[in-house]
Amino acid sequence: MSEPLQIGLVLFPKVTQLDFTGPLQVFSSVPGAKVHLIWKRIEPVASDTPLVLTPTVSFADCPQLDVICVPGGIGSDDMINDEEMLDFLRRQAVGAKYITSVCTGSLVLGAAGLLQGYRAATHWTAMEYLSSFGAVPTKTRVCVDRNRVTGGGVTAGIDFALTLVSMMVDQKAAEAVQLRLEYNPAPPFNAGSPDTAPAELVAMFKEKIAPSRQRRGDAIARAAARLEQRKISAA
Repeated sequence: MSEPLQIGLVLFPKVTQLDFTGPLQVFSSVPGAKVHLIWKRIEPVASDTPLVLTPTVSFADCPQLDVICVPGGIGSDDMINDEEMLDFLRRQAVGAKYITSVCTGSLVLGAAGLLQGYRAATHWTAMEYLSSFGAVPTKTRVCVDRNRVTGGGVTAGIDFALTLVSMMVDQKAAEAVQLRLEYNPAPPFNAGSPDTAPAELVAMFKEKIAPSRQRRGDAIARAAARLEQRKISAA
């Protein structure tokens, strides 16, 4: 009997819940998969919605994972300078078969030094920051570069997870999960990308998020400097 796939999704305060609940539903539908929700401690974690999340395992007790996945959200701006989080990701990455993310979770992988020289996707508002960590920003729904698999913004998490299942198991298994979830999107509007949304809507959204982008930019600069210093120290 083969060992179950060990799949872990990291939680943190102010995580965007859809970033990981989409993949969680997909991964939990894979026969034989063991899915973990991971945080520093076993304690409630507040998402960016009223939903409060309960981790199933702590960093210290987490087994070696086949898949480590970092979701995104405004809380990722704190995680890119959180050494406890970054150290956990580095440790897991040594033995993981797939190192993955959804949305701005790729910035956390980057801050851990795990995307150097890899193509990666992220939310459209954060694409410019990937290069700060030596990653190659890639505008796509799901980006596969060797064993790094990164999803675009939020809803791309379902596409990401189905793609990964097809890689870990096979396409038939992924299609079976897709059918079970009736994942057959037909959005009511064509505003899900800055390429298709009305220009005035994109401009309004950018203006609204300008303060948070400034905070993110400052956090990215600190994280990039920390990563560079780590490289110098290891040389």
